[in-house]
Amino acid sequence: MRHLMNLIRGVVVLRLTGPFPERLINLCAQAGIEFWAMEWLDEHTVRFTTRRYTLARLEDLAREAGYEAVRESSRGLPDFLGRFRTRYAFLIGLAFALCAVSFLSRFVLTVEVSGNQRVPTAVILSQLRRLGVRPGVYGPSLNRKQLVQEALLELEDLSWMAINLHGTRVEVVVRESVKQPERLDESGYFDIVSQADGVVIHLEPEQGEAAVQEGDVVARGDVLISGTVTMEPPQYSDMPTIQYRTHARGRVWARTWRVLTAVIPAEVEVKDYTGAEKSVWSVNFFGRRIKIFGNAGISWPKYDKMTTVRQAHLPGGQALPLILVRETFQAYTPKRTAVDRDAAQVLLEEQLQKRLAALIGEEGEVESIQFAARVSGGRLEVTLTAQCLEEIGQERPGEENLQESP
Repeated sequence: MRHLMNLIRGVVVLRLTGPFPERLINLCAQAGIEFWAMEWLDEHTVRFTTRRYTLARLEDLAREAGYEAVRESSRGLPDFLGRFRTRYAFLIGLAFALCAVSFLSRFVLTVEVSGNQRVPTAVILSQLRRLGVRPGVYGPSLNRKQLVQEALLELEDLSWMAINLHGTRVEVVVRESVKQPERLDESGYFDIVSQADGVVIHLEPEQGEAAVQEGDVVARGDVLISGTVTMEPPQYSDMPTIQYRTHARGRVWARTWRVLTAVIPAEVEVKDYTGAEKSVWSVNFFGRRIKIFGNAGISWPKYDKMTTVRQAHLPGGQALPLILVRETFQAYTPKRTAVDRDAAQVLLEEQLQKRLAALIGEEGEVESIQFAARVSGGRLEVTLTAQCLEEIGQERPGEENLQESP
């Protein structure tokens, strides 16, 4: 640190010549003039280093004592700036640059969001931009407390937000609200019915009365767990049988057989690129687009547009609001061609497997699966046949058939 301060203030290497140099050294010590790196060249000559701002006092002492002081070298910031004493344009430019840096450093260059998981960052940034928090805004003008309150009113999934200003960077820290657990609805009259044909494998009635048993064959729409509960009277009692309605709940597992079909045309329309191409270059600076090269006028009837974006970054990886955009337009003519049957069949099989997984749910299990493909009427048709183990129960409002038996 001391070495750095000496370079900023400037240091000078002096050679002093005269009788008894020790006397001058004592005078410097009494005057509080610091020096170091002292070197005896001979019995009448000594060399040492001192600070630039004490040079005038030291030369006066040497002259009064009859010594000769010669500057051998000097270094530091004052010497560097002294080279430009007659370069007025450089000095003006340097002063302007320093003023520009001190002023422009108060404008926001980047806005960063942290702490969010469910709420997308783009949604938070979009809301803040509507409130005025965006690259290019004057940082000290932001009323951060008011901005936080207005943003939280619009973003209901956030429970807390803080906006911190770090020079040219705005840091937005958020905390998401905890979702209120869904209440179990016990009201109403509902049955658990089958949503697919199958054979009942396992039954877990929680509320209501089981209408089937393990091993029963059920069809789509059959009642599995009834919301009508029958209460038998005590034996040898004259009391009537009582039925009451409830919200049936439970789980019913069954072995099912799913048949799904997907089709694709045997011929499709593809793009035949003609080779004609045009590019448009533009710069996006603080959200404003400035076109710098190319004409966006397109005379082709059909073309593709591809956009390449390159954003400037600081050495530490921080993104800057300076983006170079290249838009490339490529002309093409449509033509029909036959599809690759093997590739199309693989594509349809993957789609059918995704549909099957959505039907049986995450807890469902595929026990066996088969595919069949054929070309008919200019279309490729793929059929999936699968044996599955899945939960088939779903709620349905019960029918008004409540009875009392004598």
